[in-house]
Amino acid sequence: MKKIFIGVSVLLILVACGFGYVKYKQYNVENTVVNYLKTEEGIPEDKINTEPFIANMPGNKNWMVKVEIKGDSKVYSYYKNKDGKVVLDSYIEDGEVTIVDKVMN
Repeated sequence: MKKIFIGVSVLLILVACGFGYVKYKQYNVENTVVNYLKTEEGIPEDKINTEPFIANMPGNKNWMVKVEIKGDSKVYSYYKNKDGKVVLDSYIEDGEVTIVDKVMN
């Protein structure tokens, strides 16, 4: 009985660590992108709507943030590259995706 309890406990700890890692990566990228938009682009925080997501892409492109800005019809996708720079991956306008892949800062 004790071995089963230890096994289940270890499994729960591993699942919690994995979940925590994903949440940390999403928070980190989202926070970096919002700070960039506020400081470099001068967009007020109340006009920025973000949603982090897993893009199923290799490397740092896996952790992306969808950004909608009030008053702008485009929906932007940003990620943070290995150097910690914010990269505009693409934007959607009128249902059409435009790939940019441009380092912004």
